[in-house]
Amino acid sequence: MIRGMYSSISGLKAHQTLLDVTANNLANVNTVGYKAARATFSDNLSQSIRGASGATQDTAGTNGLQVGLGVKVASVDNLMSGSSTQMTGNPLDLALQGEGFFTVSKGTPGQPLPAAESFQYTRAGAMTTTADGYLTTREGLYVLAYPPAAAGGPNVGAGPGMLKLPNKASDIAVGADGAVSYVDHSGGAADGTRVVGGYLAISRFPNQAGLNRDGGTLWSATANSGAVTTGPAAADGNAGVMSGALEMSNVDLASEFTTMISAQRGFQANSRVITASDEMLQDVVNMKR
Repeated sequence: MIRGMYSSISGLKAHQTLLDVTANNLANVNTVGYKAARATFSDNLSQSIRGASGATQDTAGTNGLQVGLGVKVASVDNLMSGSSTQMTGNPLDLALQGEGFFTVSKGTPGQPLPAAESFQYTRAGAMTTTADGYLTTREGLYVLAYPPAAAGGPNVGAGPGMLKLPNKASDIAVGADGAVSYVDHSGGAADGTRVVGGYLAISRFPNQAGLNRDGGTLWSATANSGAVTTGPAAADGNAGVMSGALEMSNVDLASEFTTMISAQRGFQANSRVITASDEMLQDVVNMKR
């Protein structure tokens, strides 16, 4: 009876965690670039009452006798599948088409970037510019890009850095290859022409589900995400960029509501077992009156 009660308590805790994960998914159903999570269970160690035995000359073998000791949360997995795209018409709203993340970082303009290990990654492409012309996320992190090469295309050898647009730039556009261009009005030789300011840096990981959630739809690398590979968009398997659109949350409402009902019923069933165990204990106590 006591053993069954503790098993049910573990069931209550596990189903509460399942409900917590589901609630967070539902809360972020309209969060741009959000990736859903999923909780999975596994059984706890079982108590062995009797070990298994092999066959003898006179008797057949017998199976072991074990009683389970409840359940535990085995994992909370990140579901990194793609999701629908919402058209906005804003040229600085960017959606990635394929695998990869925008590469972002904290830093100080004019100073070297922090170590690459501190870079963060996001699928939320709602970008903006600062008063100084730097391309940033809505949270104020700098969006990293490759400078243009003299012969055209991205200068990958220079490494990614902050992308700054001139104060007199207009008609900003972003191509499928991540090229951020603008019409120059500086009055120089390029006045009135379209100039490429840089190429967005896209990062990929062997195990995307192993990334760590940092909040604000940001991710960071972990020991199990694998080594990051950063390069230009739409090259070497990296995602292409769609301008004027945002990647929405990949939360499946029907699936989440089904999980919520299952979590509620599982919690309810385990609470009933606790009640039944309590009634059995009460009967034992009342055997002698």
